[in-house]
Amino acid sequence: MGHPDRKRALSAAALLSAFIAATPVLSQSIPPGDLPFGVYDPGGDYGDVQGIAIEHLFLPWEDVFLPSLAEAESYAAERGRTLLVTIEPWTWTRDERNSPIVLQAGITSGGYDETMRTVCSALGSLERPVTIRWAQEMDDDTGQFIWAGWEPDLYIAAYRRMMDVCRQAAPDARFMWSPLGFENMAEYYPGDAYVDVVGLSVFSYGPWEKQVLGREQTFDDIFAPRYERALQFGKPIVVAELGYVGDADHVAMWEADVRTKGAEYPELDAVVYFNQQEVYPWPDDFGFPDWRRSRNVID
Repeated sequence: MGHPDRKRALSAAALLSAFIAATPVLSQSIPPGDLPFGVYDPGGDYGDVQGIAIEHLFLPWEDVFLPSLAEAESYAAERGRTLLVTIEPWTWTRDERNSPIVLQAGITSGGYDETMRTVCSALGSLERPVTIRWAQEMDDDTGQFIWAGWEPDLYIAAYRRMMDVCRQAAPDARFMWSPLGFENMAEYYPGDAYVDVVGLSVFSYGPWEKQVLGREQTFDDIFAPRYERALQFGKPIVVAELGYVGDADHVAMWEADVRTKGAEYPELDAVVYFNQQEVYPWPDDFGFPDWRRSRNVID
């Protein structure tokens, strides 16, 4: 088995809390280095931190108050940040979620065209540069996401249809295709015309690695093979979700690497930290890692 990535089920309350908080919870720093650094930061920890290049948002397409995006844009504009927006094709209300079969049928029949058009129109109206990431980590087969683990041809058809709708509504946006980065990721590639940038996910949970893999993993251990797989598409590469938890030495090792590896990975354009506690259990009864950089050092 390859190294597992963070899986999560997000709550709607996390969506824009960073943008409506009167003051940040605390003031964080960013890892050293020159590679552009972004954050998914629902708690607002990075509100006052200079040098953040990208603000990451997650939107469900059936359970979101789209006018609130104006606040998100203002927040990002005041801080000179661009926007990365992940659109997840479900509702965040768990007991109202549909199934993969219902989602597939709805996309194929055009039943979700207007849903996608509405969300993308709202994003297309923003003045900040926006990258749109739809139905990420499709190469995952754990069952966490209702759009993941499909037959590749079904996913590709759905992705293309949704991107066709979204490009009409947000013609100035960039579009990110974002697998986990596993060995089968290329099976889900929708074609060059539908991808501006490739996103990857990179998470390291030191305690699990020591017990299950026999040693803690470095940034290169996890990222390098995914990067090599992504190079075949000839697109810029971004770590769209990044997190690391472990003892002080493990975290320090990752801090020293994540923004200083640009020369080794010339197609890597940026890394975006996932600054939230995990809410989907890690394998092998290892609980819920807290990726927040104020909490990610453990004894």
